[in-house]
Amino acid sequence: MVKSEKTEHSAFIEKSIHHLEARGFNDIKADLEGYDTPKSFLSKNSGDKVTPDIVANKDGTKYFFEISLKTDKPQLLKSKWLFLDTLSRMRSERFRIITTKGHYKFTDSMLEDINLSNKTPIKI
Repeated sequence: MVKSEKTEHSAFIEKSIHHLEARGFNDIKADLEGYDTPKSFLSKNSGDKVTPDIVANKDGTKYFFEISLKTDKPQLLKSKWLFLDTLSRMRSERFRIITTKGHYKFTDSMLEDINLSNKTPIKI
């Protein structure tokens, strides 16, 4: 999710966190008030900060979660997803996308555009 939209979709982020807790994830960090903030990564070529929406651990493995909701800045979201996917592969961690009803088609087309169609979004 793009940083400027996080405040208006904070209820869905909270719902996603509760879903992850019910699935056995622990040490959850979220880019949301009331939670520890996940580590940000700095893009050297553009100077932008990339912060995952949710970071959690399960069975000793770190997971990066991104919330996928329709946005008017799809290019920024695509580059963020590609960066987090590459980072998680390098570190032997996991990258997952969370979406909800009404946003499935948008999420699938975005994943197909950046050749991540092997990712199956978590539908809440």
